Order: sequence, then C-alpha cells, then structure tokens
Amino acid sequence: MSPSVPSPAVESKVQAAGDGQAPAPLETATPRRSARLSVGPSGDSWWARARWLVKGVLGENAYQAYLAHHERSGCAAPALSERDYWRSRTDWQERNPQGRCC
Repeated sequence: MSPSVPSPAVESKVQAAGDGQAPAPLETATPRRSARLSVGPSGDSWWARARWLVKGVLGENAYQAYLAHHERSGCAAPALSERDYWRSRTDWQERNPQGRCC
C-alpha cells in the first residue's frame, strides 16, 4: 500500500472521531488568557508601552492594578479612594520594612 492512501483502519478512526475533518491548526485556536490580569498600556504606540513600563517600575500604576484586582475579586465593599489606598500602602510598608532603595 502506498503512503498516500490511508488504510481502512485509519479511515474508520477518522470517521469515528467526528466528521472526518482535521482538527483546527494552532494558529486559529483561541489564545489562552493568563491567570494574572495585567493593566496594560492604553495605546499600541511604543511611547505608551514605554510609559506604562516606567510607571510599573516606579510603582505609579499600583492604584490602577488595585482597582482592577478589586473589580475581579467581586468584593462587596467599595474600593478605597486613591488617597486612602496610598495611605494604607505606605502604612503597610512602614510596618513591614523590606529591602528598597528609599
């Protein structure tokens, strides 16, 4: 038997598996979402991505990340205001000192 002609056993397996069509290639599959939702840049420009990265390194986007987490978690309590969030975060850092530059 030539390799291009499938054997009857192979044909029966393909027909038993479904409609006989090959599975979709990986490129058309739905991309998986990561378990961690990031608050990414709002624009596609390199400037927006660079600005988002710098804000992340400096911790400036922590409040936006807090709001995204609060919304995902389904907490019944209202989210803290930005001022209360930063006060709470600073108080926690003072009570729990970690290695940091400042």
